[in-house]
Amino acid sequence: MSWLDDAADDDDLEFDESSVRVRPNPKANRPRTKRRPAHADAQIARVLGVDRGRYTVLVDEDGPDERRVLATRARELRKQAIVNGDRARVVGDLSGDDGTLARIIGIEERTSLLRRSADDTDQVERVIVANADQMLIVVAAADPEPRERLVDRYLVAALDAGIRPLLVVTKTDLADPSEFLSHFDGVDLRVFTSGQDAMPLERIGEALVGHSTVFVGHSGVGKSTLVNALTGSVRATGHVNEVTGRGRHTSSSTVSLRYRGPAGSGWVIDTPGVRSFGLGHVNPANVLAAFTDLAEVAEECPRGCTHLPDAPDCAIIEAVASGRLGPGAAARLDSLQRLLTTFQSIERSRLEG
Repeated sequence: MSWLDDAADDDDLEFDESSVRVRPNPKANRPRTKRRPAHADAQIARVLGVDRGRYTVLVDEDGPDERRVLATRARELRKQAIVNGDRARVVGDLSGDDGTLARIIGIEERTSLLRRSADDTDQVERVIVANADQMLIVVAAADPEPRERLVDRYLVAALDAGIRPLLVVTKTDLADPSEFLSHFDGVDLRVFTSGQDAMPLERIGEALVGHSTVFVGHSGVGKSTLVNALTGSVRATGHVNEVTGRGRHTSSSTVSLRYRGPAGSGWVIDTPGVRSFGLGHVNPANVLAAFTDLAEVAEECPRGCTHLPDAPDCAIIEAVASGRLGPGAAARLDSLQRLLTTFQSIERSRLEG
């Protein structure tokens, strides 16, 4: 038996939509869309510094309205590394006034990327700076003692990134750097020497004009002192521990500073001092390019030559043994072979893993 009255007809039934209960969408009533705004009004800005999720960027670089703006990154860029030297697309409040915050919504294509890893076996790379076209390697003639192997690693990292290397030897009033510099005879490397009473700021400055130059070096070699003298900044300077011979990290973050001189302007990118520079991310084929004179002779080597001590008919080994490349070539070959051996071990571990 139906609960409806037998006389009831469908036409007699009335429905009121107001009595219908609709459960609200917990993620908002308006469905999300994958379409994003085009941001046609975005401006290009240079990233000058990164501090705890906030980015200092320079808007209208070299223009009449050049200004620094504080920005954050858009949510869709949360997995994108944003580093000093990046050319960022920014939107929002670009006035640069206190309390305002712009937003980075994209990164322009990079022309270069300088990276390092924790050690030679670590393939996880750490991005240091983007779009630099020069690297200024700073070492001390003494206190702390210069390390040829560390400079070799800087050279490899620079050439792997397509960056031109330069070298400054500081504290030449404490020791003669001639023996150290002989290690790099034949390498395409411009060298400056600097002492307490003879800092060649004008010549170094001329090399910076029109370039973005990343400064790298061991802690305590005088890198921050040189940066301050060139840019007029007030980066902290430190000293070398008399017991350990190690320098204290005075630059704790990477920052871009402008150099202005009689010949023009450029960018100085100061980085924290490091005691090691892992090359686990570098393509081994690019290692030889760091040793210019050895690379030229390598063209005479048999195909597939490893250039290691046991390599048969290696033209580099024969040229060094005959004295053809000068007295410092043996040390450079030793450094090259050490690096190549390291990469050979890395590759073997990858294959076995």
